[in-house]
Amino acid sequence: MTQDPHTENTPKRIAVMGSTGSIGTQSLEVIRDNPNQFEAEVLVAHSNADLLIKQAIEFKPNAVVIGDESKYQQVKDALFSHDVKVFAGQKSIEQIVEMETIDVVLASIVGYAGLSSTINAIKHNKTIALANKETLVVAGDIVTKLAYNNGVNIYPVDSEHSAIFQCLVGEFDNQIEKIYLTASGGPFRGKDKAFLASVKKEQALKHPNWVMGAKITIDSASLMNKGLEVIEAKWLFNLKPEQIDVIVHPQSIVHSLVQFTDGSMKAQMGLPDMKLPIQYAFTYPQRIKTNFPRFDFFNYPQLTFEKADTETFSNLALAFKAMEKGGNTPCVLNAANEIAVQAFLEDKIGFLQMSDVIAKAIEKMPFIKTPNIDDYMQCDKETRILTTELIKK
Repeated sequence: MTQDPHTENTPKRIAVMGSTGSIGTQSLEVIRDNPNQFEAEVLVAHSNADLLIKQAIEFKPNAVVIGDESKYQQVKDALFSHDVKVFAGQKSIEQIVEMETIDVVLASIVGYAGLSSTINAIKHNKTIALANKETLVVAGDIVTKLAYNNGVNIYPVDSEHSAIFQCLVGEFDNQIEKIYLTASGGPFRGKDKAFLASVKKEQALKHPNWVMGAKITIDSASLMNKGLEVIEAKWLFNLKPEQIDVIVHPQSIVHSLVQFTDGSMKAQMGLPDMKLPIQYAFTYPQRIKTNFPRFDFFNYPQLTFEKADTETFSNLALAFKAMEKGGNTPCVLNAANEIAVQAFLEDKIGFLQMSDVIAKAIEKMPFIKTPNIDDYMQCDKETRILTTELIKK
């Protein structure tokens, strides 16, 4: 059965990978608010069957995928009368992006789990709206080369990378001298190691400016999130490590800056709201009207900036070192971090122990200078086993 060809007068059809997560739910808000611009063609969730069902009934996608195969029947039964195709399992998550009716794949599955579906989407020439930074952290060389060879555009959704991208519009022929990724500093900005040694997950999950999922919120508190963004920026914008810096900006109004070779700087500013970079990734190069709250200078009489404390928050230093070393080291960093964060959320290790465990994993894992995709998959698997063992000791 052939599908009607998509035209510019019809809505862009979005595959929302990770539809029940923080980015996924906010992307569906964007789709809901702009029914003439977008429609949800595919919804993919890991295990939150109840929310996936609710989303599918409202947005009427062509198909949904639930990663947890034990919940397949629940989803299938609930959507039986709604004319929605239902699939389950990791293989289905990878394959669903091949559908001819998909125009844009929003890659927002958290962590390493989002890599395979994004790679497959690129192979099938889908435009990527990238919210999964781990895809480029783990295999940035392979992913960017594949996108280039397939003529696929990757539009960043992370607020910082979206900011850099927006600053570069109209400047693509002008050389970047440096980029500055801004960081809020998280809930523990200004705290020392003595304080951090006793913090609990409840404290770490209270981000001052952004509403995010648990894993990303912990990463933000430890500054690992910023470290992963540094590595992602290297690949997105074809930069050398020395061209990337991090500056702490507690108000989260300046989302990032670009400095050009003439010394001029551009910044992208706005209230912290992920729906704006999500929407921009969907609509680029156009901007469409929104009802989002507007920034008021008089509500922010001072915008402040500080040097990032990489001694106290050593995850950021580890990320810079991993980026400089290259090879499979960022893959090790990411896998070890995912295991460490989960252990912290389960009260198995303390906040500062996360960095210690990650550093040990990087030290113990064999270095591969030019890994292929199979090497990355094996490295990720072995690092998770090693890190789990390190936590048990």
